[in-house]
This record gives sequence, C-alpha cells and structure tokens, in this order.
Amino acid sequence: MPDTEPTAPRGLVSLRAFLRIAVFLVGGMGLIAWLGKSPLDRPASVAASFGGTFDLTAPNGSTVSDKTLAGKPYAIFFGFTRCPDVCPTNLARMARLRQKLGADGMKFAIVFVSVDPGHDTREGIGKYVELFNTPIIGLTGTPEQLARIQKGFGVYVKRVPLDAAKPEGDYTIDHTAATYLMTADGKLQSIIAHEEADEMALAKLKRLIG
Repeated sequence: MPDTEPTAPRGLVSLRAFLRIAVFLVGGMGLIAWLGKSPLDRPASVAASFGGTFDLTAPNGSTVSDKTLAGKPYAIFFGFTRCPDVCPTNLARMARLRQKLGADGMKFAIVFVSVDPGHDTREGIGKYVELFNTPIIGLTGTPEQLARIQKGFGVYVKRVPLDAAKPEGDYTIDHTAATYLMTADGKLQSIIAHEEADEMALAKLKRLIG
C-alpha cells in the first residue's frame, strides 16, 4: 500500500464531466431515493433480488459472476475507461477510503464494470484499474451480458455522440455515478453517492465490513 493517498490518474480528469453530473443523478434519482432509506425500511425481497445473477470477464480472461463474488462484501461501480472525471474520481476515492480503513480495507472488494464494450477491452480495463494502486476487479462482457447486469443494478447508461451531426461517430457515455455496496451474501446494503462526503462514505464501508 503506498504511503500517500491515491489520487485520480493524471490526464484522466477533466471539467467536461462536471456538466454531466446532474444528468447522472437525474437518471438514478428514484433509485437513490429508495437506497437512501434505512435497510429496515426496504422490502427484504427487493434488497435480496437487487443485482441479480450475472457473469462477466476479468482482464485475465476468467469468468467473474455473482457466485464467485459471494462470500466477501464488495463495492461495485459502473463506468468506462475514457471517462474524463466521474469514473477516475470515484475509483480514486474508493482506493483512498480503503487505505483509511487500514488492515480492514481488504475486507471488501472493489469492482469496476465497464459500460463501454465498444472501447473497453479486458486488457485495457486491466491496465486502467492498475492505475489506482489498490486491487480492483475490472470487468467487461458482451453487450448482452452488460445489459443484464445494468438492469439488475438499475444502472442508467446512455451513449451520447460527441458530434450530434454524426450519431454513428465517436461518443461519450452518461451513466449512474453511484457506488453500490453489496453484502457478502449478495444483498444490497447501501450506496455511496458521487457527491457524498468521505466521512459518510467511510461510515458506510465500516458498516459493510463490520
């Protein structure tokens, strides 16, 4: 573990995404309101079914599923490697919070799922997650596999052309910016919102691994 707190990789952060944060939050507004409730206020059947079954591919080619992740709490975030701000900021924060937890920081896994199969190869995702100087499980899959997990987690994903006159050209992606906290038995416990203070996020992680 490095002596200094991890920061977002140089060259990946841009102010462009700041203007899109409102779009991300609007897309997940209803879900975030539901997740903001105490776990005791949520129907147990809904919390248990959240996420559902999925199988994706890790950078080394192995299959990672809801079953292989079971047995250890995990924080899962959906994004893409070309994301200029939100994704590197969130992953850098998760690395920073893990470091603040000391030895307990390895009691939960960090999972990054690409929402951009058109650009994010498994090898590219492997190199990307290595930039954050902490173990992160990077995952991708076929468009069908990714659509299934996005549906299971209620993730908002929208492809946005960089040039409106060329909708088939290069693009960016608007997506839900929340990090989902899943228990060891695969149930949703809470979320960490993108704009949430570190202190609140740290308290949620302590409860997740407690």
